[in-house]
Amino acid sequence: MTPRAIVQAALSAGLDMIAICDHNSARNVSATMRAAQNTNLVVIPGMEVTSSEEVHVVGLFPDEAGTTGMQEEIYSRLCGQNNEDVFGYQVVVDEFDMVEDLDQRLLIGATTLSTERVVELIHHFDGLAIASHVDRKGFGIFSQLGFIPEDLKLDALEISRHVDEQELRQRFPHCGDRPLITSSDAHYLRDIGSARTVARLQEPTVAELSRAFMEQGGRCIVQLRRAATKA
Repeated sequence: MTPRAIVQAALSAGLDMIAICDHNSARNVSATMRAAQNTNLVVIPGMEVTSSEEVHVVGLFPDEAGTTGMQEEIYSRLCGQNNEDVFGYQVVVDEFDMVEDLDQRLLIGATTLSTERVVELIHHFDGLAIASHVDRKGFGIFSQLGFIPEDLKLDALEISRHVDEQELRQRFPHCGDRPLITSSDAHYLRDIGSARTVARLQEPTVAELSRAFMEQGGRCIVQLRRAATKA
């Protein structure tokens, strides 16, 4: 899952736009964006934050400044050191896949930020806040909280590739009419493109995605599509 390999896998899967959303870190975002230069792939800066209730929330930002600011907030609220024998190396690389650093923070851990505060911070840095894989039994908002608080200002909900939209809304009426997206949530190259969101946008940007969530000016989410996992 190095930058150049991710970009090539995304292009091979026919994707126009991807987001790099490492757990509680954005240190590999810039390298992947640079690796995608001079290609047709747009890389959105992102991060998947673990709240104090162990809810995963994805932040998608319009530029690297947003992820940089968010990372500073997250790093100041993470406890513990990584155990490489248990969790493996947390590698920071450049756009040529060369190792630059090993992050020693416990990125797999939870922050001390509540889910509400995570969403507020994402919005503070002009990002979109999306509850991750809400259908999963672990780290989803329903498994951890049991419901979506009325005052939680999520921009959308993400469902995994293992469930479709109709099934989700039947299982979790609390979804209401909130916008839904799906993604591969890929941790391995073979999974990139195994699920995708088809959207009608004027251009592949976070601002346009926000308009699609609100169905403004002809922008909209067209389809949530699942594909067979590649061997």
